[in-house]
Amino acid sequence: MRIKFHQSLGDLREKLLVMAGMAEQAIQRSIEAYRTRDLSICELVFRSEPAINRLEREIDQLALDLLAMEQPMAVDLRFILSVIRINADLERVGDQAVNIAVRVREMGAFANIDLPVDIPRLASLASAMVRKALQAFIEADADLAETVLQLDDQVDAMNDAAFVELSGLIRDRPDLTPQSLNALIIARNLERVGDHATNIAEDVIFWVRGADVRHAGSAT
Repeated sequence: MRIKFHQSLGDLREKLLVMAGMAEQAIQRSIEAYRTRDLSICELVFRSEPAINRLEREIDQLALDLLAMEQPMAVDLRFILSVIRINADLERVGDQAVNIAVRVREMGAFANIDLPVDIPRLASLASAMVRKALQAFIEADADLAETVLQLDDQVDAMNDAAFVELSGLIRDRPDLTPQSLNALIIARNLERVGDHATNIAEDVIFWVRGADVRHAGSAT
């Protein structure tokens, strides 16, 4: 029975990694669509959403079945709980990709102009956070997960800078409001991707060390 249980844990891990690959691909495609203004890439992002949602449900069901039937303890229990939470964050990363693709499609109706914000650079950092968080999960490496937490401030700062620059452009060039507003929202979506990567990293730390580091800097 223990062998079957650990096989099921392996299946759960593999399904989560498939989910991770799909979510990462969706983000990469949405940013490529922004960079190239290729609306056909947006359609690929939209078509991937049902599969991501379906896999999220499958992972949750498998995890809940393991909790109900096996009543795991200690590190196995933490692993399953972490998978459930990481699964939810990966689904939301997919949602952010869809939101970005929607904004890119709306920008397609207007002139393609140079904006005072480096969206691809922000996307690169947010995506790097997701990749590192997932690598930390694959390797059960809490130290690597901690490096993800340290990157979150950089993503927040870039999003804040984008808000200042784009708000100023909206004020000074009202004719560029549609492009500026959509870019501002895309920057916010990428900041949320960084937040989800942070959540994943925190869950890895919880699984490996048994320590809940969420809201560690907030007042009690």
